[in-house]
Amino acid sequence: MELDDPGVIAEVRAVFDRYEDAIANNRTEVLDEIFWADPRTVRFGTSEILYGHDAIRAFRASVQSYAARRARKIHITSFGRDFACTHLEYERLGSGAIGRETKIMARLPGIGWRVVSAHVSLLQPDPETLRK
Repeated sequence: MELDDPGVIAEVRAVFDRYEDAIANNRTEVLDEIFWADPRTVRFGTSEILYGHDAIRAFRASVQSYAARRARKIHITSFGRDFACTHLEYERLGSGAIGRETKIMARLPGIGWRVVSAHVSLLQPDPETLRK
């Protein structure tokens, strides 16, 4: 199995960037498309636990807008041609809170890259953490 194939990393990064743009601009339809439309898809958020694409879609529909954020670090690892993990460390611009987001992506036959699992967590602002 080849790790971190540059072509695969570029493909996953394109999906990652599209997701970040959709978050910034509250494009719910893009966010819904990027997640695998399957009952096995899971998203653990900062305040919600969602099993299945229908639950994720319902949550997205309830969000008026997402807090503005700035990426602090992006880390992507690919495993072979069809599996990758993305990790984002970000800062919420309004509060200074530090967030962490992991997305597990799979290239699915006939539909391409989709998020099959995601986990988001949020730390409360800590002056020492913000200096790093």
